[in-house]
Amino acid sequence: MQRARSPENKARRAEDLLAAAADLAAELGGVRHVTLAAVTERAGLHPSGVRRYFASREELLLELAERGWGEWRDAITAELGERTGLGPAETAAAISTTIASLPIFCDLLTHVPLSLEGDVDVERARSYKTNSFAAYDEIVALLDDASTLAGEQIESLLAVTLPLAAGFWQLAHPTPTLVELYAENPRWAHAALDFEPRLTRLLEATAVGLAETA
Repeated sequence: MQRARSPENKARRAEDLLAAAADLAAELGGVRHVTLAAVTERAGLHPSGVRRYFASREELLLELAERGWGEWRDAITAELGERTGLGPAETAAAISTTIASLPIFCDLLTHVPLSLEGDVDVERARSYKTNSFAAYDEIVALLDDASTLAGEQIESLLAVTLPLAAGFWQLAHPTPTLVELYAENPRWAHAALDFEPRLTRLLEATAVGLAETA
């Protein structure tokens, strides 16, 4: 295990830590199970070395969330391509498909307001807000160009998307304790919903409703 001495090596080490955190979140069933000790071990760094790159677990995960906004913007860009004139249901489907393709981001959407952005220093929180809102504005502009929905309707649809994606992801990925309970009582298992289909149906209904009440 070597210390990163050059700026390039330091940046590479930071990327290794972020990749390790994302991999562990995917393997363990969510970011709540990710520890700094496990991340540094996976990245091949000394346990004390992580502090040279991220001040805390919260700062590392907040960086993942910030990048998730950019990944979502890029996914929407690719999904829309040169398409125009998308109706409400098609617009909702594009939103649902792209955000569902980013499971770690959906998971992090729960944790950002609960703890992550409030447990870092003000400069790191400002960076997250600045970059996430910049990506959000780009997403709105992309959808506004491609959809028959107006900008205000798109913003309302996104306002519904974010908490639904965050909450539904958690419900769709129950802990081992809940999996055991659902096996004992299948009636309770309705909470462990099928994430993307449920999200898509509700976003489509919301989009159609927004169009009809304009």
